[in-house]
Amino acid sequence: MYYSMIVVSVVMFGGCFLLNDVYRRMRGSSLMASMEAAFIGSLAGLAVFLIINGLSFEYTGFTLIMSLVAAVNGIAFTFLSFKALDYINLSLYSVFSMLGGMVLPFAAGIFFYGEKFTVAKAICLVFICAALAVTVTRGEKKKGYIYYAGVFVMNGMSGVLAKLFNELPFEKTSAAGYSIWSSICTISIAAVVWLTLVIVKKERLPKYRISGIAVLAVNGSANRVANFLLVLALLHVDASVQYPMVTGGVMIVSTLICFFGDRKPSKRELISVALSFVGLLALFLIPV
Repeated sequence: MYYSMIVVSVVMFGGCFLLNDVYRRMRGSSLMASMEAAFIGSLAGLAVFLIINGLSFEYTGFTLIMSLVAAVNGIAFTFLSFKALDYINLSLYSVFSMLGGMVLPFAAGIFFYGEKFTVAKAICLVFICAALAVTVTRGEKKKGYIYYAGVFVMNGMSGVLAKLFNELPFEKTSAAGYSIWSSICTISIAAVVWLTLVIVKKERLPKYRISGIAVLAVNGSANRVANFLLVLALLHVDASVQYPMVTGGVMIVSTLICFFGDRKPSKRELISVALSFVGLLALFLIPV
């Protein structure tokens, strides 16, 4: 059951990856565009979680603190992602985003929470890293590496924060309650920054289209639900197993999506999918 949650999350993340790039092409990569994405996406996510939680609120001080940290991390990741894609090609962006999302939680689970580093996990890690490395091509633009490094760290920290929330011995809400407060904090921070840009910086308001708002709403809802499922799965599946699965799985889903788009998968991408699949098999077929 919990592995099926991870699979569903992987499919959702693959779709979110596509929608993110769609909105960036529609609105650009300004700070205002990032705040719009964070605000509308979190608003949609909040509605979803209120339904999941039966329209009820839970609260603890620890949950609020963790939610604030998660909100800042998520907003920073959105902004850095938009900016990085201005400077560096999508292939290299995908490598560092997914690598960060795997390596930091993977390491945290082993070094700080006593999760075993087995032969299967080692083989999986090697194959996933090789798969990510295969996708690297020389980018057309060589600036913006600070944004790229930020994408690596922030995406990895989202997984680390989820693990911390589950493991730290403080009074806490349910996973849905945590997600609700994370959405509320994100909405609040994004709104303050957006209003500051409009009132203080005199940023011009764009003409908002229903299609753009719909893209953000669907993206935000799917992203929040996917993260919620991963938080639930972390209660029963080691982080050092879950995050390699997510990393390899998203690469596979992203490649499959490419078959239905204008740009078909390259030989490098197909090799990367094959390596990812072998790495994932190692987690389940090797007993130690």
